[in-house]
Parts: sequence; structure tokens; C-alpha cells
Amino acid sequence: MGPVATATAIPASRLHGHHDRPSMVSVGTIIWLASELMFFAALFACYFTIRAQSQDLWAAETQLLNIKFASVNTTILVLSSVTCQLGVFAAERGQVGRTGSVFNVPGWGLREWFVLTYVMGSVFIAGQAIEYVELVHEGLTIPANAYGTVFYLTTGFHGLHVTGGLIAFLFVLGRTFMARRFTHEQAVSAIVVSYYWHFVDVVWIGLFATIYLIR
Repeated sequence: MGPVATATAIPASRLHGHHDRPSMVSVGTIIWLASELMFFAALFACYFTIRAQSQDLWAAETQLLNIKFASVNTTILVLSSVTCQLGVFAAERGQVGRTGSVFNVPGWGLREWFVLTYVMGSVFIAGQAIEYVELVHEGLTIPANAYGTVFYLTTGFHGLHVTGGLIAFLFVLGRTFMARRFTHEQAVSAIVVSYYWHFVDVVWIGLFATIYLIR
């Protein structure tokens, strides 16, 4: 696909007559993410409570974890937050598609950065699935013991949230192709999705430190 023309050089917050003011969608998303934070806080509390009562079990089962593999997978997810934010910067300046060749990375727009973020998020989910298969092969399953239950519960719910974020990226990308012009609403959608993506990334950093590093 050839270069896509930039809709306007005006910041996204002022596209098509809009002024700088808080978006109710953004505010609502932040409030919703606060409730999601409470949900994950409960999972962390559950993890530490059960661990305190089963220290010998934790010492044995954590030996099955592939920390190097998980570290690489975590790095991919963290870097996807960077590419996501670069896509937001492009949206804020009204650039929906790239200028010039696809190899001209500085000229990338919202689409290119969000596609790359989607790919990196998909790689993370695939890596998590591979890890699950290996752990099940080692005998660590949900009904096996308390550690298996908590491990799959915490990482599984996070994986579902990442999958939800990937669906949101497809929604945003689809709107950019269907709409005739890049609008303020599309820019807000991209920003809101970035809030969610950064949230799941931060939560995973906490989970990674808790599950893989604090052994």
C-alpha cells in the first residue's frame, strides 16, 4: 500500500472544531481501569496469602518456571507499550498513515505503530501459551495443587486482558480504514486504547516480579 496522506497537521484534540477539554470517554476509561486495578490487587493478595501458607510447595513448583523465556516475553510486551505510545503521538498530530516507504520508520503513522504493537502483543500471548504447554507437560495444572491454581488464575486473567487489548487495536485500525477522514473521535479511541494497553503492561510487570523473581 502506498503512502497515506496526513489528514491535518492540527493536533487531534482540535480536529474538526474540537477544543482542548477532557474527553468523557477518556475519563470513563480511567475510572474503569481503577476498578480493574482493584481486581488485580485482589489476585495479588490471593497469591501472597496462599504462598505464605504453602512455602515448601512454592519452593518446589517455582523451579519449573523458565525465567529466561518469561523475561524475553516480558521485554516484548513492555516494548509494545513504546510502539503503542508512538502510535498515539502520530494520532495526536493527525497522522493516520505513513509518509514515504514502509522502511522509513520516522514517517510511520498511527496504523503502522498500532500494527506493530498488535504483532508484539500477539507474540506475548503465543509465548504465554507455549509456557503453559511446557508447564502442563511437567505436571503443573490448575487442579494439581494450590500453586498451579493461583499461577494459572493470575497469569490467565492477565492474558485475557491482553487479548481484549488486541481486539481493541483491531477495532481502532478498522475504523481508520473505513472512515473517509481521520477524526477527533478516532484519535480519542486510539488514546483510550493506549491507556488500557499501558495498564496491562504495568500489571504484567508486577506479576512477573511477583511470580518469577520473588521465589
